[in-house]
Amino acid sequence: MTFDPARYRIRPATAADAVVVARHRVAMFRDMGILPAADAERLAAASLRSLSTGLASGEYRGWLVELDGAVVAGAGLVLRALLPRPGHLDGGVDAYVLNVYTEPAHRRRGLARALMEEVLAHCRAAGAARVTLHASDEGRPLYTALGFAATNEMERSVQDAFSSQQSAVSSDRLGRKKSGDGLADR
Repeated sequence: MTFDPARYRIRPATAADAVVVARHRVAMFRDMGILPAADAERLAAASLRSLSTGLASGEYRGWLVELDGAVVAGAGLVLRALLPRPGHLDGGVDAYVLNVYTEPAHRRRGLARALMEEVLAHCRAAGAARVTLHASDEGRPLYTALGFAATNEMERSVQDAFSSQQSAVSSDRLGRKKSGDGLADR
């Protein structure tokens, strides 16, 4: 189905919209099956804090779809400066799309596509070198149709790595203190 601009209106999100964007963020993770119910309230509160600040500063940009004044869908974007690299000596801008969500009763009406076209237009105007996102299984066909391709991106939790390294360093320091080799705390 195609987006009907006579029924739905796309507008930029403001700091006053942080509550609805946070609610959509929680619903998105819930619908994907990766948010335990026990964590929903904490995620909503943390998202609200972050989105309030980001929307007010412009660090987070968002677009919302309204029907009769009620927000029924949304998408967000974070731009970041890039360091110079081969082929892009000026550095440039990278764009990360997030929080693409449509209320269940309004799905399959072209709202996510219309939002993504708005986001991509903004990325072009901002001079973004590339646009990335993490796709849900349900969203993947849309993103593929819009020209997105799977990449070789890898991921690792920094906190887990840091915790493991800190434990090893702490254990090593404790061992040195116990051994009396005089190397600890130099």
